Amino acid sequence: MRVSHAKYGILNAMAAAPIKPVVWLGDTLKTLKTFPSGVQDEVGYALYLAQRGEKHVSAKPLKGLGSGVLEIVSDHRGDTFRAVYTVRLGERVFVLHAFQKKSKRGIATPQADIDLIKRRLKLAVEISEAKE
Repeated sequence: MRVSHAKYGILNAMAAAPIKPVVWLGDTLKTLKTFPSGVQDEVGYALYLAQRGEKHVSAKPLKGLGSGVLEIVSDHRGDTFRAVYTVRLGERVFVLHAFQKKSKRGIATPQADIDLIKRRLKLAVEISEAKE
């Protein structure tokens, strides 16, 4: 028996979901490419879900930066890698920062990284406003 997926709306729902483009700010893409392949895959999948308007199970709000700024934390062989992105600026996903957390104490994001994320978030807002 042949089943028509279109009959059940499966293909229509997939076709209707717009995919938001990803905008890489600064050296985020170059840095991400230096991460272990498993970490790259996890971050890439999280960004793909963000492009579709969904949220990866590991995506958590980055405290202090308002809604829509999310962080993926990926551990690999005792090392911690992070990627920060925002979905709150129109029809694009802006990747703000990707880095390896060096500190072995605490889980807080280092202040230098927070400052860089804030600067890039401001740039993302400017780019988004200029595009509209």
